[in-house]
Amino acid sequence: MLAAVMDYFSSCWGPRSPDGHRGKGSDAAGRQEGLLWYKDAGQLVTGEFSMAVVQANQLLEDQSQVESGSLSLAEPGPQGTFVGVYDGHGGPETARFINDHLFNHLRKFATEHKCISVDVIRKAFQATEEGFLSLVSREWSLKPQIASVGSCCLVGVICSGSLYVANLGDSRAVLGRLVKATGEVVAMQLSSEHNACKEEVRQELRLAHPDDPQIVVLKHNVWRVKGLIQISRSIGDVYLKRPEYNKEPLHSKFRLRETFQRPILSSDPQINEHRIQPSDQFAIFASDGLWEHLSNQEAVELVQNSPRNGIARRLVKVAMQEAAKKREMRYSDLKKINRGVRRHFHDDITVIVVFLDSNAMSKASWSKSPSVSLRGGGVTLPAKSLAPFSAPAQLNSTY
Repeated sequence: MLAAVMDYFSSCWGPRSPDGHRGKGSDAAGRQEGLLWYKDAGQLVTGEFSMAVVQANQLLEDQSQVESGSLSLAEPGPQGTFVGVYDGHGGPETARFINDHLFNHLRKFATEHKCISVDVIRKAFQATEEGFLSLVSREWSLKPQIASVGSCCLVGVICSGSLYVANLGDSRAVLGRLVKATGEVVAMQLSSEHNACKEEVRQELRLAHPDDPQIVVLKHNVWRVKGLIQISRSIGDVYLKRPEYNKEPLHSKFRLRETFQRPILSSDPQINEHRIQPSDQFAIFASDGLWEHLSNQEAVELVQNSPRNGIARRLVKVAMQEAAKKREMRYSDLKKINRGVRRHFHDDITVIVVFLDSNAMSKASWSKSPSVSLRGGGVTLPAKSLAPFSAPAQLNSTY
C-alpha cells in the first residue's frame, strides 16, 4: 500500500524516462529538477532546439511539444518541425487535450492536401476545438466546470523554407534576425496577442458585438472580456462560446446575467507564413510567463550571446530572476517556494528555442529524416482527473 502511495506521489514530478526511472531522468526525454523540466539540446530535421518549463501553479497549466520528421501520414510526405506551446487557464484539461490531438489533426489534413499550408493549420485548429467541445458535451452533466477551462495555443511549423506561426491568445513567437553590417541581432515578432489589454483587441471585440456595451470591462485596472477573462481567442472556454453551457450547474462566478446569441470568444487562429531568410538565426516560442519579464529584444540578445546548449533554461532563469527582483527578494529564495504559492510570484513559463539551419531545412523538405517527439514535463495526473491535486512539496533544485 505504501509503495503504491509513493508511486502516485512520485508521478507528480515529471515523466518517466524510457527505463522507468524518475528524478533527473534521461537526457533524451529531458530532465526534471524540482519544479523545472528541461531539455538543454536536441537535433531536429530543421536545426537544433532547446526547451524548458518551470511550474508555478498547483497543477502545471502550460503544456508543450516538439515534433520533427514526417508532417503527414503519407510516404513520401513533407518533412519538417512542429512546435506547440499551450498555456491553459482554469485548469490543465484543455492544454492537455491540445497536446494530445492538434498535431495528429495537422498530419491528417497535411496528408489530404499533400502539403503544409495556412488552410491545413486552420483546419487542424478547428478540428481540435470541435473535439474539445465534444468532450465538454459528454462530461458536462458530471463535470460542469470543464466548460470554464480553456487554453491559449501557439504553434510553429517549419516546412519547405517557410515558418508558419498560428496563434490564439497571448503566447508569443519572436524571430532573431542577424544584421550583417553590425553583427547585432534584432527581434521580429511573428505573432499577435489576443489580449484585451490591447486597444486593437478591444476595438475588434466592440465591432463584433456592437449591441453589447459591456463586451470589455475595466475591472481592478485590468481589461477583461465580459469582466471575466483577458484573452479574446482560445481553444475551449466553451462557457463563452455556447450559451447552453453558461448556466447551472456551472459555478456562478462564470455565469453571465444575460444570454448571448453568438460566441463571445473566437477559436479562429491568426496565421502568418514567414519565408525563412539566411539572416534568420532562431525563433523563440514562449508562453506569456516569459514575456511578462523579458522584452523581445532582451530575449533575442540573450539567445544570440549565449551558448546554444541550455539556452531555454537560461531564459527561464533570467525571467525568474526578474520576477524575484520585482518582489525585492533573492532568486534563491524564490526557488524555495512551493507550487501553488509560487503562482503569486510568477506564472508557469514555457520556452522553446528553435535554431534555423538553412542547410538542414533544404535537405529535410521531402527526404525521410529521424523523428523527434517530445513533450514538456510537469505534473502527471490520471487522464480523467479534473479536481486540483494538492500535496505538500518542498523541492530542492539547482536551476
